[in-house]
Amino acid sequence: MAIKPQEKAVPRGAQKHRVGHLDRSRGWFRHHIEVALQALVRLTITPVATLMTLAVLAIALALPGFLFTVVNNIQQFSIGWDTNPRIMLYLNTEVEDARAEQLSLELMLHGGLSGVELIDRDQGLREFSSYSEFAGMLSLLDSNPLPAVILVLPADHHAAALQQLQAELQSIPEVSEAVLDLEWIQRLNAYLLMAERFSWVLAGLLALAVLLVVGNTIRMTLESRRDEILVAKLVGATDAWVRRPFLYSGFWYGLIGSLFAYVLVQVSLYLITGPANQLAQLYSSNFVLQGLDLTSGLTLIATGTGLGVLGGFLSTGRHLRAIEPS
Repeated sequence: MAIKPQEKAVPRGAQKHRVGHLDRSRGWFRHHIEVALQALVRLTITPVATLMTLAVLAIALALPGFLFTVVNNIQQFSIGWDTNPRIMLYLNTEVEDARAEQLSLELMLHGGLSGVELIDRDQGLREFSSYSEFAGMLSLLDSNPLPAVILVLPADHHAAALQQLQAELQSIPEVSEAVLDLEWIQRLNAYLLMAERFSWVLAGLLALAVLLVVGNTIRMTLESRRDEILVAKLVGATDAWVRRPFLYSGFWYGLIGSLFAYVLVQVSLYLITGPANQLAQLYSSNFVLQGLDLTSGLTLIATGTGLGVLGGFLSTGRHLRAIEPS
């Protein structure tokens, strides 16, 4: 028969300490729940003022969220584009097709090129007519006004090498203009970078606005409860105890305002989904406009809530020191 080891007896004092610590933890948690619910109920006492404050917070939080989402969608839309640099050589209109073909064969021997494609005048006219609204007008002309075009693919994609190659090809007598096709991609990336930086600056300014709005609102609430705070301090309440309901007010302002902001961003993106999809179809892209994903939505809500709590903390920290019983 197996003998069970004798259980070690727990001292009565340790049991009382453990139970007392558990009761204090439950009481602390219960108190915070009650204060949070009371703060939420107080917001409903002045529904018009509360809704106006929440509307301001929602707009302030929605603007940077909307801009970040739009910039991210444009970046995703441009990922599928061909970003390999190309140089378009527009030949003079008096250059004959035979000379254009001979020039393209000469360029195939160029060591700085990885590919050459000739688009003769007739082919260029056909392609232009298929994509242009002026096809009917072109048919009325006696001669083809379009030049032959030679598309070349540089072997070296570095900026300095591309510019040097562009200048070299531009110096060919038959070439009217050498256009580096990568320039518009670079401009687009520069615009996107500028838009992203602008979104960060705007987000910082609007975050400051959220802090000011929440802080001013809680300051007004604190002044309206000045007598109540004085009585609480007379009976021994600490600043942390007095500050707690105002912090939860900031919490609710930030949380509800950020939820409204999330809805505003999603609705705004839904309204432009149709035109965005039509634009993607014109570029033969399967791109679909994306709204805020789970991570972005939670980031927006967490940021708004944090700003609300911070605004309440900064506002009460300064004004509570001025409210002291004489």
